[in-house]
Amino acid sequence: MTSQVSTASQATSKNWLKWANLAFMLYMLLVAVAMVGTGFKWATGDHAKTLFDFASHPVAALMIGIAATALIQSSSTVTSIIVGLVAGGLPIETAIPMVMGANIGTTVTNTLVSLGHARCKEEFRRAFTCATVHDFFNLFAVAIFLPLEMAFGLLNKISAWLVSPLTSASDLSIKSMNFIKPLTKPVVNAVKGPLEMLPNNTGGILMIALGIITIIAAITIMGKLMKKLMVGRAREILKSAIGRGPLHGILSGSVVTVLVQSSSTTTSLMVPLVGTGVLKVRDVYPFTLGANIGTCITALLAATAVTGEFAVFALQIALVHLSFNILATALIFGLPFLRELPLKAAEWLGQLAERSQFAVISYMVVVFLILPGVVLFLTN
Repeated sequence: MTSQVSTASQATSKNWLKWANLAFMLYMLLVAVAMVGTGFKWATGDHAKTLFDFASHPVAALMIGIAATALIQSSSTVTSIIVGLVAGGLPIETAIPMVMGANIGTTVTNTLVSLGHARCKEEFRRAFTCATVHDFFNLFAVAIFLPLEMAFGLLNKISAWLVSPLTSASDLSIKSMNFIKPLTKPVVNAVKGPLEMLPNNTGGILMIALGIITIIAAITIMGKLMKKLMVGRAREILKSAIGRGPLHGILSGSVVTVLVQSSSTTTSLMVPLVGTGVLKVRDVYPFTLGANIGTCITALLAATAVTGEFAVFALQIALVHLSFNILATALIFGLPFLRELPLKAAEWLGQLAERSQFAVISYMVVVFLILPGVVLFLTN
């Protein structure tokens, strides 16, 4: 009996330690975003727009978002870095297509997971179809909303309207949200101090690099801790979500992604379940869309670290990510003739993959490497 009490006590203390580590990692994420913003201002001075002239074309910015996320394997990380860059002066018009690209880049994880079923053709077809339905949904979402953004500035206007209370109402001024700055400023200044001895703007560049490395580390560790703390709850939500209707699936996908802090993890959980025939692609489709929405929480948290003249733009780009995913879900999944397109495209590609694994390799190389590289080269 005593040993059982002792074991329970140890488990409780371990959980508290994990929660404390999670809180510390969240703090480090906020510090890292502030470092990226400070370093970007320092390195570029008044030349931020000039520095990103090569990405001023929306399609080029989109490709940067795709390539960066495919390499880092986390849309949360890339959008948090973009929030930091906007805080340092990156134009919001350039950042919006980058955020869209992050949605596409993160889907490479699912495709890699599906390769685990490559030995059995039937399983592989189902798994690959499940993996790529997320890809195609995000590709169709960008195909619809990027032209609208280029023509009318749709997401820019919606997000500006959402943050307008913070800039128009005196009691809700963004400048009043300085409760984060006193917590992060001492660490940022401590990092900046030694770097100021370096020549030219080298210190600013190093500060950006340190900030990005810290963001990647913080989000990776946060994801691992959240999985350990929440995997039981996430699994329960997962079980109750399937077969309860599309709205319930979307909501559950959002909640599970917030719990595990990774849309890649949420959607990758579905791939083996579909591959082994436990679930159907149509059943997990809404759950996947919810994961797109749930992953936006990280960028919103990152935006709270930003103060100063660009703070409102940092919050705005985080809201662009959220607005884009909600609007894409409402439009594509809400309209029956659009709803079927990602499913049909994924099924077609799954059939190709079943016949030849070369189709899988070609698809991944073209979408995530060659296409972004060629577009960036041509636009540059």
